[in-house]
Amino acid sequence: MPNLRAIETFVKALEGGSIASAARQLGISPAAASQNIARLEKELGTRLITRTTRSMALTEAGERYLARVAPVLEELENAQSDLSQIHGELQGRLRIACMTAFGRHVLAPLLPAFAALHPKLELELLFTDRNVDVLKEDVDVSVRYRDALEPGMSVRPLASIPRILLASPEYLAQHGTPQTAEDLLAHSCLIYRRDRDGRFMRWPFSRDGKPVEPQLRIGAAGTDIDTLVEYARAGGGIVWAGSFIARQHVDPELANTREEVVSIARRYVHAGLLVPIQLKPARKGQLQFDNLPLDFFACFRDRQYVPAKVRALVDYLVEVLPNQPGLSWPG
Repeated sequence: MPNLRAIETFVKALEGGSIASAARQLGISPAAASQNIARLEKELGTRLITRTTRSMALTEAGERYLARVAPVLEELENAQSDLSQIHGELQGRLRIACMTAFGRHVLAPLLPAFAALHPKLELELLFTDRNVDVLKEDVDVSVRYRDALEPGMSVRPLASIPRILLASPEYLAQHGTPQTAEDLLAHSCLIYRRDRDGRFMRWPFSRDGKPVEPQLRIGAAGTDIDTLVEYARAGGGIVWAGSFIARQHVDPELANTREEVVSIARRYVHAGLLVPIQLKPARKGQLQFDNLPLDFFACFRDRQYVPAKVRALVDYLVEVLPNQPGLSWPG
């Protein structure tokens, strides 16, 4: 009977696309992972994988073997997760992917308390705005905003976060404060470019309820929203950013209120470095800036079975996120 570790290495290598990926997921060296697969092939008496310097592919025997053992391995992992819940202790690795800014400002500060509740869990954090392949990169749960959701994944809403137009006092003194959406088009707009596909995150405009895409004057584009906020702080233009980016610098006197001012990136406003811009509502026929929230979701790769450790994390986030200053949630 082939060694279970060897079978696991084989499956992880195919899921991740390389032996190095399997080694990383299992916490062993690439050499050890390669030896595991070679040992498995020797015990089975057939080659499962053909390797080149840049890629690997399944042989016919490998395809048939993978189809049989991959579901079994997944069931074993699920069984272990369920047993750990019965005994009251979650254990093993929990790999969490998250969009960078939300991970940095919101998720990371919340995770130590979760880890303290489950000391046998090993948390791995992958904070990036690129497109994460949850299967190949062996991610247990991925936190994404609405525009980054993929078809076929099971999702659960986590947070709906206000976004605010911000600019420095110096910029507004020099260029004036826009009063309407039409005014905004004449200003230097700092646009977030999605790292996952290179596309701009569209600023939402409409006219009489119908979406339109007017020509913006782009002062700068960037793949990191924190960088764009700093650019705005230096007088570079107007940025549209989530309230959570500066939530740790909220004025203590306002920390427990739900007024709109709490939703502002207060670190900069309170210090006189950035000013929130409130546009006037549009009249009939006028351009409207639809200040839509940024919705975040927890995404799972399996609709039928969600491991206990993943359920525990998502339940925890759903419970604690509403108590974070500057954030709001779907009812």
